[in-house]
Amino acid sequence: MAFDIDRYTASSVSVAWDDLDLESFRDRPLPAESLRTLRYMADVEYHTVCYTRDLLTTPSHRETDVSAFMTMWNREEFWHGEALAAVLAMHDIAVDYDVLKASRLKLGWRDRLDPIKQSVLGSLVGSDFVAVHMSWGAANEWSAITAYQRMADLEEHPVLAELLRRIAKQEARHVAFYTSQARERLAASAKARKVTRFALSRFWAPVGSSISSDDDVRHVMTHLMSGPEGRRAARKVDDSISGMPGLEGLTIVQDALDRIGVPG
Repeated sequence: MAFDIDRYTASSVSVAWDDLDLESFRDRPLPAESLRTLRYMADVEYHTVCYTRDLLTTPSHRETDVSAFMTMWNREEFWHGEALAAVLAMHDIAVDYDVLKASRLKLGWRDRLDPIKQSVLGSLVGSDFVAVHMSWGAANEWSAITAYQRMADLEEHPVLAELLRRIAKQEARHVAFYTSQARERLAASAKARKVTRFALSRFWAPVGSSISSDDDVRHVMTHLMSGPEGRRAARKVDDSISGMPGLEGLTIVQDALDRIGVPG
């Protein structure tokens, strides 16, 4: 079934957390390793505006449905960051705009070059770049859903688990858009399949890798994806990715975990 972009844009709302008892974190605080992971997640959600900025320099912005989706996607991801920041605030960890601005400034020339790199790549690949964008987005969103579900299962905090499941539910709609677009574009173009397979196999890395330290990435991936259950979750994401046209056999998530030394 095709993704209904009109229904999505009409029903896009902020993730709800006002009804959740955040004060419960005062009596039952999260451990330090979980807070570090949660902070990483909040940073990723808040940086969505940077990813959107970069993609607006590519052929994707000329696609009506893609532009409409990216507008709502950017808002929803920002609200996810707000919700996670509210949990962190209950642990006296502040995530404010000054901190976010400082973290972006630390990226320096890498941050300033990203829009240029995306623009050049989009110009070289042409309209088939949209297939890369959609497939990459699907991989990231599948990974995000898995991360939120793993965090909820590992922590077993009822309020955190409910919030993360609400966020994951919205992320599932993002996956639905990306995969519907990716499947259609990959099926229609051999070039799109070839370029997308090359890009994912050579350059994909866990979400947040471009804005976080190697130590933070390793911590989060080890926290969420290590051991038999973690690796089973990673294989499930890879199975979803490799189920799209031309991407058969890809194991980009498991390969990334191996590269950064996450134990199985």
